Amino acid sequence: MTPSGRCPAREAPNTGRGADFPGTTTATPGTTATPGTTANSGTGVRAVARLRAEADGRGGTALPVLAGDGPLALRRTRATSGQARVTVVGAMSAPLGGDRIALEATAGVGTRLRVGSAAATIALPGRTAEPAHYDIRLTVADGAVLHWLPEPLISAHGSDLRMTTRVDLAATARLVLREEQILGRTGESPGRLTSRLTVHRAGRTLLDQELRHGPGAPGWDGGAVLGGHRAVGQLLVADPVYDTHPVEPRPLAETAVLTPLAGPAVLVTALAPDALRLRRILDEATAALGLMFTS
Repeated sequence: MTPSGRCPAREAPNTGRGADFPGTTTATPGTTATPGTTANSGTGVRAVARLRAEADGRGGTALPVLAGDGPLALRRTRATSGQARVTVVGAMSAPLGGDRIALEATAGVGTRLRVGSAAATIALPGRTAEPAHYDIRLTVADGAVLHWLPEPLISAHGSDLRMTTRVDLAATARLVLREEQILGRTGESPGRLTSRLTVHRAGRTLLDQELRHGPGAPGWDGGAVLGGHRAVGQLLVADPVYDTHPVEPRPLAETAVLTPLAGPAVLVTALAPDALRLRRILDEATAALGLMFTS
């Protein structure tokens, strides 16, 4: 994504890999790295990146596990007020058709962790007709706070991505999760995109939804779904405070709505014509909810 917030200009499909191909594993000194990536032009990349935050005993948060793999490089960034920060950096083009990549993040008891990304993730066609898979697994323990704030996912023409995000929250955990999906780069139609978000709190389902966009998804661009918009996003906030201070449902903009969930959580869903306006809507929702972080 460019600094202006616009999607990258249309370009020819790229099925190549970066300079690190066939894949490397990176880890912060003193941590345990995951096994190296296996890559094959016929089957795609297999990679699992992992990070874990634990209380350091001094009121801060340590990162004893920070292990990148394949296209997912993990970088520690400056911590603030006891919060650990991690940035996901793309080490090669991914996800491409046939890739299976995963990212697992755990916020231990009493920790504060923020995870973002350095740039947008672009789903691209690969050398195989198989779909790409990108699985995210988040675990937030009691008293922990996780801000999961990646840059947008862009579904490029000809791509086919199946993305799943599963979150397991302890009873007193807090979560701020932002998702933004951009359907097609400038001047192109989108690829196939299926995304599923499942959130459990204290063993009970808080949210379970699946979205399908692009060729083969009936009605995805109709008036009852996107209505011609090409940017869709959501902001999920889970916090025990909503048990005693519930939030009323209300519209936040012409194409955005805030909805309380059946549990201590609220969900903001938004549509926009482009990435820049989508981010503005979600930033306004952030301010409306009184959340203090920089997008």
